[in-house]
Amino acid sequence: MTPQEILPVGAAIASFVVAIGFAIWVSRKSPGTKEMVEISNAVRIGASTFLRREMKIVIPIAIGLAVIIGAIIGYSNGIAFAVGAGLSAISGVIALKITVKAAVRAANLTSSGLGSTFVLAFRGGATVGLIIPAMALLAMTLLYFVFPDPITIAGVGIGASLIALFIRIGGGIFTKAADMGADLVGKVEANIPEDDPRNPATIADNVGDNVGDAAGMGSDVYESYIITMLAALLIAALIAAPENFLYPILIGASGMIASIIGVATINSRKITDVMKPLNVAFYVTAAIAISLNFVFTYLYLGQSNIAYALFGSTVIGVILVPVIQRITDHYTNYKFKPVKEIASSAKWGYASLTLMGITQGMRSTGPFMIALVVAIIVSYAIASSASPDPSQAVLYGIFGTSLTAMAMLSLAGIVLSIDAFGPISDNAGGIVEMTRMGEENRKITDQIDAVGNTTKAITKGFAIASAGLAALAMIQAFQYEAAEIFHTSFDYSLSNPAVIIGLLVGGLIPFIITGQLISGVSRAASKMVDEVRRQFKQEPGILKGKVKPDYAKCVDIATIASLRELWKSASIPIIAPIVLGVILGPPAVAGLLMGAVVTGIFLAYHLVNTGGAWDNAKKLIEMKGDRGSEEHKVAIVGDIIGDPYKDTAGPALNTVIKLLNTVAIVFVSSFIAILAL
Repeated sequence: MTPQEILPVGAAIASFVVAIGFAIWVSRKSPGTKEMVEISNAVRIGASTFLRREMKIVIPIAIGLAVIIGAIIGYSNGIAFAVGAGLSAISGVIALKITVKAAVRAANLTSSGLGSTFVLAFRGGATVGLIIPAMALLAMTLLYFVFPDPITIAGVGIGASLIALFIRIGGGIFTKAADMGADLVGKVEANIPEDDPRNPATIADNVGDNVGDAAGMGSDVYESYIITMLAALLIAALIAAPENFLYPILIGASGMIASIIGVATINSRKITDVMKPLNVAFYVTAAIAISLNFVFTYLYLGQSNIAYALFGSTVIGVILVPVIQRITDHYTNYKFKPVKEIASSAKWGYASLTLMGITQGMRSTGPFMIALVVAIIVSYAIASSASPDPSQAVLYGIFGTSLTAMAMLSLAGIVLSIDAFGPISDNAGGIVEMTRMGEENRKITDQIDAVGNTTKAITKGFAIASAGLAALAMIQAFQYEAAEIFHTSFDYSLSNPAVIIGLLVGGLIPFIITGQLISGVSRAASKMVDEVRRQFKQEPGILKGKVKPDYAKCVDIATIASLRELWKSASIPIIAPIVLGVILGPPAVAGLLMGAVVTGIFLAYHLVNTGGAWDNAKKLIEMKGDRGSEEHKVAIVGDIIGDPYKDTAGPALNTVIKLLNTVAIVFVSSFIAILAL
């Protein structure tokens, strides 16, 4: 193997080693009292049971699809699908197990102060953050070495996206059904704290944090990384410049190395504002990533104009991450005007708070759009203008944009580390509340959790932006692949009715799926609400603290309800491009892909920011000491409305966008095969 081939493998292995070191360090910390361990075990068992039931449904389907893809499209794509799907499931399991283990230990450390609690939660998150992108980098590198033509391994994208979507949808419905049931009956009707042990849904709520936020985000970032690298490799293959083939993989390696160094900067000394060390860690990572990208460009691409242009595209991608971070932070952090306005609107009632939250979420899409447009224009312009072959200027421009997306995802290690401590601190707060450790301990977890709400929104914005950029490259790759298979050039202009139909269908899909997911959460939550009310009514001793609630029943209800809702939304992005391609051909599919991107990324960003802002508006009111007030009750309802926005529908849409694209590319050859029958 050449040095450039060894480098990404070495970076992935180094990341595994550091992550294992963090995992051992976390495991050696005390889990606390017997009561704390019992609660943690209940959460672990509930989460594991949910994933086991989900995998019993998903695995047979994945095996069947691997066989079908291998038989119809080619054995290499079947193998790639199996790798993508298998590692996506493993990503969810790893995230789940580590966050459960870290949460109880973080709760126990709250007695030692903010710094110690934060560092343990962060290192638990960093274990997830370093392992999952390393798996994606290693998988793509090895697949590419074995099958050097990227189109022959495009199935890896379907596998990764499909399983991530299943975990996202199932986990998202589970967590929000439990959360809404716990909040609506416990906090609003019974007027007891969020994680009060008297609330029958509280264990299900904590289980949901893990299967939705931890497992869901882990598989989401994994598949984002896979799809983005696949898009860059597909365009590199179309350019037919062998020296560029490994460049996207090297970009991934540089970000992996930089993330290892970045997470190492976090320590417990003199922490008063949790966000400051997180920002420092990110900026250190970004600076190192840019430096390494330049070194790798110089060593492996030389000093040509196109080499420097491609490096410039990667710089734009790295810069885009903090830009999106600042935009998302501004609209979801309780320190800034939008969330303060939402919290203030609670004094005027439910309608005022709801409308203000929706308004701020919609406003957030404007700066987000400007950031994406600037990144696309600049990356495309500098790469296309430096093209060594004028006839390939367009392809080089798209390649530059795909490298911008790859440079973004190369920072997935640090971004996911910053995100993953959120569900850990949330669960830690639940354990503190359920074991009645005290108000000071709860304040520590609330402070970390409030930051975690913002970082979770940032990570979702990061995944949404990368989905949009990667989709542009995938759409271009689809058009070239269709032309090669059909041996003709298609009309993709707006004068073609098939393109218009595709745009309308694609633009509708995100709205249909959003409606299905939110209604799925509502149906599942109604069952949870009925169960909590039933327990309170039949066992009056529960609210008096004399009778222990039936936690397992609530976990079981959330599990069954979420799995029943799994199919409706997951089937659409698989079926839609195939059906439209068979009926109207590739132009309609290209229109569908573009329509889904345009509406999907903005709808997703609106949903995650609106939900995150409502959540932190509630926390702002709580921090002011107004728990139990009328304004607090109004804010709780806003948070309940926002739950399916930010944790179910919004995050699922970026996975839907990528799944549509990979299905279209992998199955484009089946369009002509079916038409010939």
